[in-house]
Amino acid sequence: MRLTQILLSRVGEWSKQYANLPDRYIKRAMEQVYWRNPKGIQYRPSTVIQRKKFRFTMNRPWSHQFYEQNAPGRLRKKVFVEPIKKWSFFRGDRVEVLVGKDKGKQGIVKYIVQERNWVIVEGLNCHLRRMKRGDESLDLYIQSEAPLLVTDQVALVDPSDLKATPIEWRYTESGESVRVSVRTGRIIPIPATAEETIDYKSKSTYKEQPKDTGANEVAEITFEPALKTFEMDIMESMGIKEDRIPKKTYWY
Repeated sequence: MRLTQILLSRVGEWSKQYANLPDRYIKRAMEQVYWRNPKGIQYRPSTVIQRKKFRFTMNRPWSHQFYEQNAPGRLRKKVFVEPIKKWSFFRGDRVEVLVGKDKGKQGIVKYIVQERNWVIVEGLNCHLRRMKRGDESLDLYIQSEAPLLVTDQVALVDPSDLKATPIEWRYTESGESVRVSVRTGRIIPIPATAEETIDYKSKSTYKEQPKDTGANEVAEITFEPALKTFEMDIMESMGIKEDRIPKKTYWY
């Protein structure tokens, strides 16, 4: 139970990697505060009552659809998710469906919801979804892929013989962590599309924008730790010397 709570507490982890959004933005977008202490020195500023349990779906945690599904005051049935120590499925992987009408078919992973152990396989495990447009005669049906559990509904495909296989994470002689097929012992490389995001296809092709912080500025060391307070550091940098003798204070 505790491991499941830890897993669900990783808010938008995989979604954040795809969209390059900072943690503080996702936290602010999902925040639902029910009560907070008023501002003032007589109140404790850390007392905040807010929602901690969310129902993760196919919608991104910062989207309006996610907010509607987790609207304030709307309680959803708890979903128990099997904790996965190390995630092994990435966008662009070839997998084989193990259940359903498309059992035995292979496809490419195009979408991941790590908070629910879900993957979407392109063109497989599809169902018809009804889109209401006012009049029933104008209703539209669209085909969309349903999610599949990575624990027991899909399996990675070994690129050497294009057959499903269980995998293990192992280390090479150079210390690199790789996925290895248990059946053949061959390495299953992580596809290049795994690092694709909204902003770039690959990290090497990304061009710095005017508002971006430069790589050299990020690597520059601007702070040196010292056993002094912030005020003492400012006084030292400005050449201010304190020669006044403080009055005695008493606490009762």
